[in-house]
Amino acid sequence: MKTDKIKDISILLAEDETELREMLYEYLQLFFHRVYTAACGDEAYDIYKQKKPNIILTDINMPNLDGLEMIAKIRAQDKDTKIIVMSAHSEQEKLLKAIKLHLESYLIKPIKTDALKNILFETVDLIRKTTNRIYVSDTIYWDNNTDRLWQNSKEIKLRKMENLLLKLLFSQPSHCFSTKDIFEYLHQDKEEKEFSTHSTTSLMKRIRAKLPYDVIHNVYGSGYKVIPI
Repeated sequence: MKTDKIKDISILLAEDETELREMLYEYLQLFFHRVYTAACGDEAYDIYKQKKPNIILTDINMPNLDGLEMIAKIRAQDKDTKIIVMSAHSEQEKLLKAIKLHLESYLIKPIKTDALKNILFETVDLIRKTTNRIYVSDTIYWDNNTDRLWQNSKEIKLRKMENLLLKLLFSQPSHCFSTKDIFEYLHQDKEEKEFSTHSTTSLMKRIRAKLPYDVIHNVYGSGYKVIPI
């Protein structure tokens, strides 16, 4: 039976052995919509800085910058990204050092796909339980903890009324809010304010000009909504 790919969580695979990297990449693509790969620690760290993956699956022994050094660099600034280490039995000393850097889990080579799958799905569940985000694309999400819209790790700057409008839309994803619903929410503390379709549509036009295409959907004759992926 076909399984829907995980779209709200991305993963970075760092592995210098070409055959194993390609095998794991194909396997991860069965479950994740966004899978990034790196052949060494330097490359992996560069991808981490650019893409900010939710999960990193890394070999502990790699050229240039090894897995242990890469994890240490990440942990110096980031305690949240979930890191899973792959290690050979002969690398137990390195593994013990890595465990002190707040790993989510570790796997001993040769990698058993069933064990990997269980760890990945447990990690995905944990991320979803501890974050409060609503994704509308692979990289754009609304953070309910901050009431802000983000693209990757960069906030999309909005004015007060624009932000308030998105707060309403994201309060009920996939629900269509009419122009009047939106107007009344935005002006609920101004009882004397007379309803104006134009003021709402003008605000909507300004905010949509700032946002990537299709963040806000216009339902003809009904209103506006956001649709999570």
